[in-house]
Parts: sequence; C-alpha cells; structure tokens
Amino acid sequence: MKDLIQINGVKKVYQSKAGPIHALGPIDLNIREGEFISIVGPSGCGKSTLLLLVGGLLEYEAGQIFINGNLVNKPQTDIGIVFQTPVLVDWRDVLGNVLLQIEMRGLKKEVYIEKARNLLRSVGLAEFEKRYPFELSGGMQQRAAFCRALIHDPPLVLMDEPLGALDAITREQLRVDLEQLWLLTKKTVLFVTHSIPESVQLSDRVVVFTPRPGQIAEIIEIDLPRPRTIAVRESAAFQQYIHQLTSIFMNFGILRDTVSTNQQKAVVGEE
Repeated sequence: MKDLIQINGVKKVYQSKAGPIHALGPIDLNIREGEFISIVGPSGCGKSTLLLLVGGLLEYEAGQIFINGNLVNKPQTDIGIVFQTPVLVDWRDVLGNVLLQIEMRGLKKEVYIEKARNLLRSVGLAEFEKRYPFELSGGMQQRAAFCRALIHDPPLVLMDEPLGALDAITREQLRVDLEQLWLLTKKTVLFVTHSIPESVQLSDRVVVFTPRPGQIAEIIEIDLPRPRTIAVRESAAFQQYIHQLTSIFMNFGILRDTVSTNQQKAVVGEE
C-alpha cells in the first residue's frame, strides 16, 4: 500500500495572553492508504489539533503535511469528518442530513440517493431515513453522521472522538458498526480516542502521544484478525495489547494503580 498521508516535522504553537503554548510536535508520521490509525494520549496533548492540521483547518508553524502527494496549505474538501457530536440539522430527516453534504458540494442529489440509502442500511438505519434527529438516540444520530462523512466517497476520514459522548453499551455497539463500515469501504481513517480498548479493537496501528507538547512516544501495530469479534476481544493477544498501552501511560505517570498519601489526606480533609 502506498502512503496517503505524510506528516513531516509538523509543529503547532498556540498564542495566548500568557504567552505561546507549544501544543504539538514535532510529529513525523506516514499513514498508508486504507489504514485505520488511532491516536491515543492524555487530554491536551494535541490529538485533535493534529486532525485539524491534516484537514487544513489549522495552520502549522513548522513542517509539512501531504495528502496523496499534495501539500496541505488550505482546508481540504476531499475528506470526511466526524466529530464527537453528530451535528445533524434539526429540520432535515436522516436521509436529508446524509445528502446535505452532496448538496453543499453542488453535486446532483438524485445520483447519490441510492448510495445514501445503502450506507444507512449498512448501519441499521434503513427504517429511519424519514425520521428527524430528535426522534433518534445518540447512537443512531452518530451512525447517520458516519454515513454523511462517507457519502461523497472521500479517500480520507478524520474522526475526533466520535464515540466519546455515548453511553458504554451504545459505544460498544458502535465500535462494531464502525469496524464493519470500515471493512466495507476500506477508507483511510485517522481516529482520535481516549479509550485504550477502543484503539486496539479498531486499529491497524495505534499511535501513542506523550503529554503536551504531543509527540509520538510509540507506534504499536495491532496484529489481530478482523472482524474483532467478542472472542477476539477476550483473547490473550488482545489483552496483551491493552497491557502494553496501559504500561506506557503508567510510565508517563498518567495512570496509577494507587493514590498517593497526599491525595488520600486531601480526600479526608487532612493536611
């Protein structure tokens, strides 16, 4: 597989009243066509920033990003984006929300109607195409958002914690649905998550970020069969990957097995 994305020495610094904040980088990362890549790291380490940089929605201070050999120096139109919240239009039904992107691009809606229905069918929303967002659960709304991101057949989909706002059971089911959708479409996916099990379940490779400024601490290739069924997720190999990732964050001091003595005193009101 050829590289679809090349990230070379990219760095991002935000300006604030208190002075510059070095949020990210330098980052060097190549992502192959058709890969599902997860970025995992602590809050504030620049995971979402990297997604916005790849999408051309932020400017970087140093380095370069290429998508399919083209320099990213402006907002990219040939991508799909899914955010933590579905951002559906209240006055359009599900089918209309999926097709909204087609209309905004000036494409002929009637050419894409059947494709939209096929996408909705693939995520279990065939019977809900005429329902409005307020009639759907959070998980169903996010499935519709997945379809909207894919309707124009983009080579790259950026996902910024798309399952983060969902309850645990819905999130678990959507992981399965998302993997199935990816297996059907084989899009290149750059996926941000705080969940270690989620990254192992979905990814070909997991990119681990350090605390701010976010840099790549390690890249772990996930060699597990697909689809990642319950049997796969309960396997010793799956658990080993979780242990490996957990150990990295424990070494950072982000995860701890015990609470320090000072923290215990704070809880009970002692000094």
